[in-house]
Amino acid sequence: MTELQKELKEYLLREGAGDVGFCKAEDGDFGDCVWAVSIAVPLSDAIVDEIDGEPTHTYFNHYRSVNAFIDSLLLKAGLFLQRHGYRYITVAASQSINKDGWNYTGRYSHKKAAVLAGLGTIGKSSMFLHREFGTRARLGTLFTDCPFEVPKVLPASLCGDCDLCVRACPSGAISGKTWAPGVPREELFDPEKCSTYMKTAFRHIGRGAVCGICMEVCPYGKANRA
Repeated sequence: MTELQKELKEYLLREGAGDVGFCKAEDGDFGDCVWAVSIAVPLSDAIVDEIDGEPTHTYFNHYRSVNAFIDSLLLKAGLFLQRHGYRYITVAASQSINKDGWNYTGRYSHKKAAVLAGLGTIGKSSMFLHREFGTRARLGTLFTDCPFEVPKVLPASLCGDCDLCVRACPSGAISGKTWAPGVPREELFDPEKCSTYMKTAFRHIGRGAVCGICMEVCPYGKANRA
């Protein structure tokens, strides 16, 4: 890891990030900014544990607050890099880019960047499984022209025979297929089915913007935070 990487990581951890990783992602539309900083912020276990069959108003507020906090950390990281002569582009913690119709995708996949950065893997639910926080974390990504030293090995799936998220999902959006590098999200998870169910069943909580059931039941997150 370069000295600037170490300095940036230590800075972000002091500012409240739970984990920070670095990768190279040349498949984005960021020009010469092909190096990425992946930031993970853990969620409150007490708040997530209150999810029982549906999200809570507290979880909805927490979800928005953590997203805003991540966006603030990304800006701070970008300003840090800019002070050192580098360019940066931030990708919001939770923002869909609905070009050519509603496709439930952002400008770049935070999960993909986090996996490439060595922070964790992907579960059957299509959620990111952080190496310490499990499913109970939110992600943000920053792209820059600052070169980083990056990991070369992709983490493997951790789910095994577990299918708790598949059985718990009230929308039936999770297929149960095990993730591997190169497997598209659509083979694991149907985002339209998930979104449609949330907007109908949970409209009374943030207009159906969140659920969290698959996150709450995941034993990997619980085991690592016990």
